[in-house]
Amino acid sequence: MADDKNKPSRDQAEAAVRTLLAWAGEDPAREGLLDTPKRVVEAYGDWFSGYDDDPREYLARTFEEVAGYDELIVLRDIEFESHCEHHMAPIIGKAHVGYLPNGKVVGISKLARVVETYARRFQVQEKMTAQIAQSIQDVLQPLGVGVVIEGAHECMTTRGVHKRGVSMITSKMLGTFREDARTRAEFLRFIDVGPGR
Repeated sequence: MADDKNKPSRDQAEAAVRTLLAWAGEDPAREGLLDTPKRVVEAYGDWFSGYDDDPREYLARTFEEVAGYDELIVLRDIEFESHCEHHMAPIIGKAHVGYLPNGKVVGISKLARVVETYARRFQVQEKMTAQIAQSIQDVLQPLGVGVVIEGAHECMTTRGVHKRGVSMITSKMLGTFREDARTRAEFLRFIDVGPGR
C-alpha cells in the first residue's frame, strides 16, 4: 500500500505530466494538451487502484457448505491489464487460477478480484504470478494452488525489439499442484494454455 504521507499532491502529479510533455518536445500549453495532465492523472488513479486494496480481504469470506466437494476449482481466462514496472508500458493478458479446497471455498468473483488488485499495480509478471498464488494459499489454506499467467508486454512490442504477437507464460504451483504431477496435469488440461486453443 502507498504511504499517503509521501504521496505527491494531484497538482504535483499534473506538473510532472506537463514536464514529460515538454521533454518529449511538445508545448503543454497547446490547446489539445491543456487537459492532458488532468486526464493522465485520472487514468493513473484507475490503472493503479490496486495500491488502495488488500487482495487478501477478498478471500476472507468463505463457504463451508459444499456437500463434501474436494476436487479442483479452476477459474480461467481472467482478463487483466497491468503495467510493467521497468518501462511503465501496458501488460495485457489472462490469468488462470485453480485451487484444491480443504473444506472451504471462496466466491469465484473473489479470485478475479485478487488478480485485478495485483494487476493494478506496477508489476513484473513473474512477481504478480507468485503474489496471486501466495495470497490464495495464505488465506484459504487449500491443499494446493496453481496460477498461470499469459501476458503480452508492450514494452517489448512498441519499443526495443518491436516483436508483436509474442506472449509470456509464467506459472506458480504450490502444495499438491507442485508435489503431485497428476494434479498439476489436470489443472493444465483444464486451462488448456497456448495458441490454437
